[in-house]
Amino acid sequence: MKILIGVDGSQASLDAVRLAARLLDPARDQVAIYFSPTELEKRLFGKSRKIIDGAAAALFEEASGLLPSGLAREPELVCSSKLAAVGILESAVGWKADLIVVGARGHGSLERLLLGSVSRAVVHGAHLPVLVVRTPPPDSQGLKVLACHHPASAAALAQTAGDLHWPADTQANVIGVTESMLAGPLPSWLETRVRDPDTAAIADAWKQEHADEVAALGDTLTAFQQRLPAVFRGRAPLVAEGNPGDKILERAKQDGIELIITGRTPTDPLTRWLLGSTSEAVLTHAHASVLVVPVEK
Repeated sequence: MKILIGVDGSQASLDAVRLAARLLDPARDQVAIYFSPTELEKRLFGKSRKIIDGAAAALFEEASGLLPSGLAREPELVCSSKLAAVGILESAVGWKADLIVVGARGHGSLERLLLGSVSRAVVHGAHLPVLVVRTPPPDSQGLKVLACHHPASAAALAQTAGDLHWPADTQANVIGVTESMLAGPLPSWLETRVRDPDTAAIADAWKQEHADEVAALGDTLTAFQQRLPAVFRGRAPLVAEGNPGDKILERAKQDGIELIITGRTPTDPLTRWLLGSTSEAVLTHAHASVLVVPVEK
């Protein structure tokens, strides 16, 4: 697997290197450290070329030092004078990367409004998986991961998860959300009218459809687990009911999840505006790192 990691010297970008280091196989994977001299020149405005070159070398050395020892291939330095997001996307294509890793700066309202931020622009512009990293857990702690199932993205997500290296202490599970109009607990107005034979029949049908849909989703998730690496198979899959984005975020917060894997299926602009996007909701509001796997039309 070829992994391109964008760094700019910030703590967020170095955190991105740290998490990527935990998910790569030193014996197999190749790593490129992406760096933009233009961005460094802005930070060191007025400084001599010697100082700028020295800072660039120090940044590459620091990032490389966070990678596992014994890499089969030494990390490469990839540079571009383009704006950060454009440079990362173009370099990923030119280097033939399989995964892009970038850091997310902060989690406040300002970041949510900055639709043109580097991490968000890379996610929306990439045709390959993008890992957006927020603060990773300490190396001494196993990574808590939640993979989100959707029929349209299941195959792509399983492929990406299978390409990554998962440490043995990883705690991983899968979640699926049913959002059928008729699925869900019996409404209170229907519960109170069960003496009416017609209403009772409606209630029974409602309950049966709900039970059937939940059972079917559970079976689907169990089959999905079998397509994922072994660390995802040790727990009963999670079945939730409601809005997918909300339920995934609720579960991630409840379980202290540190990495969410979600697919990004193609939708038209009107659908995104009216209904929103699960991957967008997770990316915007999760306190965990998010691996977004695109599904092309």
